[in-house]
Amino acid sequence: MRRCPALFVSGPASNSGKTTVTAALARYHLDRGRIVRVFKTGPDFLDPMILEQASGAPVYNLDLFMGGENHCRQLLYDAAAAADLILIEGVMGLFDGAPSSADLAGLFGIPVLAVIDGSAMAQTFGAVAHGLMTYRDGVPFAGVLANSVSGEKHYKMLAESLPPGIAACGWLARDQGIALPRRHLGLVQAGEIDDLEVRIQAAATALKGFAEDAPRPIEIRKPASGTVREMLDGLRIGIARDSAFAFLYRANLDLLRSLGAKLIFFSPLADQALPDADALYLPGGYPELHLDRLAANRPIQAAIRAHHASGRPMLAECGGMLYVLESLTDVQGRSTEMVGLLPGRATMQECLANLGVHSVSLPEGEMRGHTFHYSRLEMKMEPVAWSQGKRPGQRGEPIYRDGGLHASYTHLYFPSNPEAVARLFNPENRGRS
Repeated sequence: MRRCPALFVSGPASNSGKTTVTAALARYHLDRGRIVRVFKTGPDFLDPMILEQASGAPVYNLDLFMGGENHCRQLLYDAAAAADLILIEGVMGLFDGAPSSADLAGLFGIPVLAVIDGSAMAQTFGAVAHGLMTYRDGVPFAGVLANSVSGEKHYKMLAESLPPGIAACGWLARDQGIALPRRHLGLVQAGEIDDLEVRIQAAATALKGFAEDAPRPIEIRKPASGTVREMLDGLRIGIARDSAFAFLYRANLDLLRSLGAKLIFFSPLADQALPDADALYLPGGYPELHLDRLAANRPIQAAIRAHHASGRPMLAECGGMLYVLESLTDVQGRSTEMVGLLPGRATMQECLANLGVHSVSLPEGEMRGHTFHYSRLEMKMEPVAWSQGKRPGQRGEPIYRDGGLHASYTHLYFPSNPEAVARLFNPENRGRS
């Protein structure tokens, strides 16, 4: 059993300011000499980038569907060994989804700090807080933090509205200087926000009425032990990583290393050649924001086509799949040629196309992951399989295979099935169990 102070930052809805508050708290405690480990609930690539900058440490995702309870417990158990404080940012509203942030907080006994946007509220603030605290039994509650407050008098009014038993845990002022910029898939990537460090430090300084002491410790029991065999021992995997392809789970990279793979990163935007690799991994990202540079880099496109022609494995997820199509069109209607491995075209659109956690049965084994995209795909080949959304009636995503290429909108979470991952990146493992 390990003990560590922990706090679960959630709220009534998306856009309540959870990421800003979590980043502010992480930096607030870091500035006081504490070692802080931060997690993000659910499938998300962008918020962890901000939280890593704020905490100065890697940020992992906690998802009971994609990773399972034991995987989540292992991550928390490992963090508790090194940290003075664990912070977990929730996803959407506290009770949204199945499993929800409340499910995760309740399972591990982590007290919830509810972040409520008080910018257009007075006494109703107390009603919202009361609803969050009493809606369901078994969810520990630390209190409420008011976000986007106009000043001390406004916060006092909000705090006075809280029913007995709900603690007022401070406030953060409404200030564009600490707000985090957004685009269609969520927050702007950390590396693209020039003044991110200034914003985070300003948010930490702007926290008012918050206790300097760390919250009470929680107990995290040791997870069930498990071993991962080095089924990819010595395999070289070239992974695209730059501002166009940045949607990479740290847990995915850790698993590939634990399987024995050597990871070599490259940039389809800047590099003229592929690394010497046995397999390629093209993750998601924002290729639609870099059409000209991607289209102009003919040498890397030719190298990817040669890799595919050799029959070597290649995993292309979401933005990575868009990159290997014949063409990609942005929301302004500008179309450019892509790598051309798959006979299809994609068009970006203003409205969301699909969102949610999925499972998929592949020849290598069942895996779990998620989808989140704004593009429409026109494909001239039949899928070999479809992912299945966890929510009833949710549309699945097609899975395409051509030679060694596996392509889909579905972002796979590798810890959901390590052996399937080993078979996906090295077909020689497909006969092993």
